[in-house]
Order: sequence, then C-alpha cells, then structure tokens
Amino acid sequence: MKTAKKSTMYDHDLDMNAANYTPLSPLSYIKRTAMVYPNYPAVIYGNIRRTWGETYKRCLKLASALTKIGIGHGDTVSIMAPNVPAIFEAHFGVPMTGAVLNTLNIRLDAPTLAFMLEHAEAKVLITDKEFSHVIKAALAGLEHHPIVIDIDDEDAEGQLLGKITYEQFLETGDEDFEWHLPASEWDAITLNYTSGTTGNPKGVVYHHRGAYLNASNNAMTWGMPSQSVYLWTLPMFHCNGWCFPWTMAAICGVSVFSRKVSAAAILGAIRDHGVTHFCGAPIVLGMIINAKPEERITLPHPVHAMTAGAPPPASVIEAIEKLNFKVTHVYGLTETYGPAVVCAWKEEWDELPIEQRAELKARQGVKYLFLEDLMVADPDTLEPVAADGKTMGEVFFRGNIVMKGYAKNALATEESFEGGWFHSGDLAVVYPDGYIQIKDRSKDIIISGGENISTIEVEGVLFRHEAVEEAAVVARPDEKWGETVCAFVKLREGHTATEAEIIAFCKGALAGFKVPRTVVFQELPKTATGKIQKYVLRKVAEAL
Repeated sequence: MKTAKKSTMYDHDLDMNAANYTPLSPLSYIKRTAMVYPNYPAVIYGNIRRTWGETYKRCLKLASALTKIGIGHGDTVSIMAPNVPAIFEAHFGVPMTGAVLNTLNIRLDAPTLAFMLEHAEAKVLITDKEFSHVIKAALAGLEHHPIVIDIDDEDAEGQLLGKITYEQFLETGDEDFEWHLPASEWDAITLNYTSGTTGNPKGVVYHHRGAYLNASNNAMTWGMPSQSVYLWTLPMFHCNGWCFPWTMAAICGVSVFSRKVSAAAILGAIRDHGVTHFCGAPIVLGMIINAKPEERITLPHPVHAMTAGAPPPASVIEAIEKLNFKVTHVYGLTETYGPAVVCAWKEEWDELPIEQRAELKARQGVKYLFLEDLMVADPDTLEPVAADGKTMGEVFFRGNIVMKGYAKNALATEESFEGGWFHSGDLAVVYPDGYIQIKDRSKDIIISGGENISTIEVEGVLFRHEAVEEAAVVARPDEKWGETVCAFVKLREGHTATEAEIIAFCKGALAGFKVPRTVVFQELPKTATGKIQKYVLRKVAEAL
C-alpha cells in the first residue's frame, strides 16, 4: 500500500514555473551554437561550405515554409535522402514546427516504403531524386499522397516527382521564423521504423527529452571536444544518425557529408578536411582495412571510430587500430535512440597485447551515462543472471533514452515494456567486471552491414519459388558485411533449381541487402515436432 507523500519545507510554494523549468529539447543546441559561434564552420559538402549561422537560418526557413503549408504539432514529415545537408537540416527545421520527422531507409523496397508512408500518415515527403524510381513506385501504392518536395542535387541522377525543389521551398520561408520549445519534453520528435522482423515494421517514437540526453551522451561518452570534425558515414536515416545531428550542434562541430561511403571517400575526407570522428558498422572498418594501395594514406592524427551493429570480430578491431584509428564499441537498438551501451575503456588495458585489447573491446560493455539501468536477466522471471561470462540471458534497458513506444501499436508497446523494463530480444552474458557481451539474437535477426534482416521475410520469398518445398534462412559470418544471408533449401520432387536461379528470384522481391548470398540445397534438420533446427544450420553456414 502506497503512503501519502510527506510535505516538507522543500515542497511548499516551490513549484515549477517559466523561470526554473523548460522542456529539454535538442533544438536548444543549435539555437545556442548559432548565437555564440555564427561564423564557425558547420557544413562541408562538395563545394558547399556553410557556417552555423547560415545553417540555422536554413533550418528556420524550412520550419517557416512547412508552417505556411499547414504543418504543425503532431504532423509527420518524411524524408528519403542519403547523408546530404537537407536531411541534417530537417532534424532541426521539422521539429521546430512541432511536427515529427520520419527518416526513411534508402535501401528499402517500394512496398515497405509505401507501408511506412501510409502508417506514418506523412503529410510531406522530402525526397532525393536519386531514389525517384523506388519512391515513384511507393507513391503509386498510396491512397493519400503527401506533398512531394524534391532534393535536386547536381551529383544525383533521377527525375523530379513533385512541383517544387527543396531549395525553392526554402525560399518560401522566413529566416526570422519564431519557433518555440515543445510544450512537453515528452512530445514526439522523430519516428523511426524497425526492419519488420516479425511482420510489418514498427514505428519507434522518440521524444525531445531522450534526443536531448542521448545527443549529450554521445559527446560525453566519446570525449568529443568542441569543433570536432565528424564524417557522416553512418546513415542519418538510421536512428537519426544515433542522435549525432543534435550532438554536432551541441559541440559546434563540423559535419562532412558524402553521398557514398567508400574507403576512398573516408580516407580522402580525413586527408582533405581533418576528420577526427566517424561512426559506422564494422563493414565500414573493413572498407578501410581493405582499401586499395592508391587509396591508403598515413593518418595525420589519430581518428576516432565508433562502431556498432553485428559485433565486430576482434581481428577487425586489431587491424583497424594498427592503422591509427581509435575504436569505441557501442551497442543499442532503434528503441534506445541508437547507442546506449559502451565498451568503456580503462587505462590499465593499454598495457595489454593488442590481441587481448581487441578481445576486450569486442564486448558491448556498460550502460551509457544517461541510461538509468541495464541488466541481463531471465526473460521470464527478470532475475539477473550470474556475472560469470557464461550464463546467457536477455538484455534489458530502463531509462530516459528508451523510446516513447511504438506508434499505433499499443500491444507491441505493452509487451516490450512488460515488467518495467524494455525487452531487447538480444541474448548476452555478463562478465565479473559488469561488462556485457552479446552472444545471440532471440529472433534470429541477421545484421548485414548494420541493417537488420528478417529471416521470416526472406523465407517467405523463397517459398514463393515453384521449385522450393522447404526453406530456412540463417546468418553466415562475412568479413566485409559482418553477416550475410544464407538460405537452406529443399527442392520439390521432380523440380530443379540452381543457386543463381534462387538468388535471381529473390532479387525480384527483396531489397538488395536482404537477398541470399549463399544457397545450400539439402534436407533440413527438424525436431520431433517438425520445427527446423536453425542452430544446426548456423553451424553448417559457419563452416562453408
């Protein structure tokens, strides 16, 4: 039974008011930086150079222009773009109106994009012409079309789908637009869709408070100094670039943008622009390790790389650090604003052999400063597992950098928060020093190049092939991508098919990164109840 709160002298007549409380929002960061450092560099993209004062004015004009066409509190503005200045500006301009920014994954197919636009009730779609083909197909499947604004980049090919370009749209806005902090820091700021591991994608809702805190988390966890030079290799469509658009505003940093991610682009940016930090999946580290001789450079200074996704092999960490890159390993989910766990480094580990250091750094680690709690526990009892480095349990999160919930999906929200913790679905162990390490994924998700792939979705496509009787999909370890899709297929009696035919069939129905790279024809091992034994298939895939 709860007892009434005792009233003390610290409560009497001491209430929240306009003088002592304002809602937390990452929009505060750009307002301050633009005022204090208006002439400091903010954006480098091709021949474009912009200061923080100029960038802030463009964000204000975007907010103003959106307001003039009726966009306001709770509306959704979607954007389909690579890492270019427009998507960066949208992270500020859209929420300045009270609206919610929905960043779309540029690797997805038209039906999935159509579902997201429909589910999000998008009123405006800002889209880069590079993706006009898939966006045109997605729009064809919608009952209600959003207003389309085209990013007409001279470095991109494609057609314009709307009646106005992004730059023309900005010109309809006012650079002295007056915006306000949200009425509540609990208000939604962005909508990010998961990869639909068990059916349609779920819409993860972020609030202003969480975005503010995790943006600060990034800078503090990584020790990013003011005016750091950050290269955008991590897609801004993924967990809002792990909240780094707002981090860069907080530290008055310089954002270096590139439409494409390659070893040449990364190393060239380090050489030409003095890049100090970048984020990405282990595949990005692999690109650098495997750079062509003519692309390689001697780093002019240590470069900090934050990595997450499929756990990076210790050998990859060892190889990249030999090149003078300093790796920070983090872990999180879309539901935790990106990284929420970090392999916090300890000075005494510097004296260890590099192989041992790499093994330690391959662990996911401990909670971020602004994550309230992290545990590995029995998923049924919520009892923490023994910190012995052997006993597996599910990873659970609690705190202000856990999502608001899933949009229009009360059941999924309730299930994910059962027992007062967010259930990650990832399985891990805890070491005696409190650091965790992911060992498996309870839903068999494949992470390839940082992208989640549903085995169920791929299997569904395989079963559509007339020659396929049974199919099962598992992850196959890959040095470049972390993991790739490996399909095991049993053919129907009297039918034939080759690996190339199966792969070609899948290409017609799946986004490219979801297509199997390997197809194995064999009988599928099953339990007594007829369930396919995927753990057996994983061992086969690992040995291929």
